[in-house]
Amino acid sequence: MAPMKGIFFMGISALLVACACANDAITYGYSGENGPDKWGSLSSDFRMCSQGKSQSPIDIAKNHTVYKPDLKNVDRDYISMKATLVNTGPHIQLRFDKGAGNVTIDGKNYTLQEVHWHSPSEHTIEGERFPMEFHLFHRSSSGELAIVAILYQYGDSNDAFLLQIQDELIKLGKEKCAADQEAQIPAGTVQTRALKRRTRKYYRYVGSLTDPPCTENVIWIILGKVREMSKEQAQLLKAPLDAAYQSNSRPLQPLNGRTVQLYDEMHDNDKSGDNKSKSIK
Repeated sequence: MAPMKGIFFMGISALLVACACANDAITYGYSGENGPDKWGSLSSDFRMCSQGKSQSPIDIAKNHTVYKPDLKNVDRDYISMKATLVNTGPHIQLRFDKGAGNVTIDGKNYTLQEVHWHSPSEHTIEGERFPMEFHLFHRSSSGELAIVAILYQYGDSNDAFLLQIQDELIKLGKEKCAADQEAQIPAGTVQTRALKRRTRKYYRYVGSLTDPPCTENVIWIILGKVREMSKEQAQLLKAPLDAAYQSNSRPLQPLNGRTVQLYDEMHDNDKSGDNKSKSIK
């Protein structure tokens, strides 16, 4: 009987490992009494959600973007790293045990700390909203924040980054924890090669976190290339969340005079081609 008893307690321990106390109880939502229009009044720590003037997300109107020839390609030097898949309540998040490399913006390094998903997309392009938006969250050594956003449309299920964590997403969907806890699944070493693809075009502006406390002065880089995932993969990312959080996108925020910058390495080529055509005429 002793061995059976040991196995029993090992099973309980394994279940407990999958749940950890959340840092904060979920105090905000995406509809009703704790929806986005109420975030600013839920806590004094959330006041920027209603008082801030540089909030995110925004709609990106291409005709109103400003091409900046001095902008450079976003240098993403990510490394593979052990990570944990987490259901935080409002989101599905992949936390890296240590910094998973850096993105360099204006000569400053920002360390990749975690990634998470929003459905549907929070940012829109010319008013078009996409099924999913993927956020890569970075922090500099001095505490400054930068987020790289990738938009997804429905299509093929060959996204290399998603494919490697699909089994863990299925397991996460089966974990049940108390309201003040978050379910966690070890994801092993996660390969980041798919996150380092060269970017030929992106939009950049200064905004905020899209969740409370809605901290401002966040550098946003929204990649111009829209990637694909299948509807089944999108459902895997939503299934572990409670129904109230399966749609977890903050409404669009006013631009309030901010400038959205455009990086486009094809711009100069196109311009050169136009000038050449004119000279021929």
